[in-house]
Amino acid sequence: MGFELFAAAFVGPVVGLWLVSQITEALRPVPQTPKTLRWAPDIPIGYVDIGGCKLRYIKAGRGPNLVLLHTLRTQLDLFEKVVPELAGRFTVYALDYPGHGYSDIPEARYDAEFFAESVAKFLDALDLHEVTLSGVSIGGAIALILAGRRNPRIVRVVAINPYDYAKGRGMARSSPLGWLITVTSGIPLIGETVMRLRNFVIMRAVLRGGVANRESIPPALLKEMYRVGNRPGHSRAFIRLLRQSASWEAATGSYKNINLPVLLVWGNKDWARPGEREHDSSLIPTAQVETVENGGHFLPLDRPDAVVDLHTRIGSGSDAC
Repeated sequence: MGFELFAAAFVGPVVGLWLVSQITEALRPVPQTPKTLRWAPDIPIGYVDIGGCKLRYIKAGRGPNLVLLHTLRTQLDLFEKVVPELAGRFTVYALDYPGHGYSDIPEARYDAEFFAESVAKFLDALDLHEVTLSGVSIGGAIALILAGRRNPRIVRVVAINPYDYAKGRGMARSSPLGWLITVTSGIPLIGETVMRLRNFVIMRAVLRGGVANRESIPPALLKEMYRVGNRPGHSRAFIRLLRQSASWEAATGSYKNINLPVLLVWGNKDWARPGEREHDSSLIPTAQVETVENGGHFLPLDRPDAVVDLHTRIGSGSDAC
């Protein structure tokens, strides 16, 4: 009898929480896809099909091709502070990965292979050549993976805070709530329940754990990224990404094949530890390394001036890569 009472006391609340999460998810308002960028209404929004999956992207400026790759759980608007400046020297492209932003949300594994292939298909679909591929977090890892595969469209990589260590669980270092989401994501049913119960306060706390200065994230961007998370299937894609997190560290095995210029950039307050940063540079024969002061994981938000400067030096043919 004692066990039955214990089981009832445990199972009842869990089932109740699961039910509340289902209702909460069903009642979430679905955001409308914006026709213009909030921060740059003059930059047109385009869509490209990569084998049945439609990706949102932007193109701005003139000059050598620069493709910007965002972090996990964000979108191309992560670069809102740097695109206008970079467009003065480059033809800048930025895209939403599948399952992110306003791109399609297909049924997929959402592992490192899936994202690397998606970006490669994006480059193919737009027939881009002599590309500087510049990414943050998983974006940096994607750029390095494609360079390791000798993708012929890429001539240079800028990898900012590449997310390829700690079995892909670096987000757990962002904040207590980031730790909770990362740890529970691997537990069947529990992970989905926690994800469905997300709210703006939780998301804001996790994302602010990615910057050195919490004011670096524009409030309007926080609100937009929260609304995007209410798209049907978005949270499902995110939890699948978290469950495939170990694939990012496993993919570092291809880095030894890189034979083009690579600039590794870390914010001094990024989640990666010194040994993890040194490990990446030791794997890449062509790597140069830069550290940006007062910068966290979302470096284009924390230190947009430094991000613009690094790319400008590349464009001018300086020694920085």
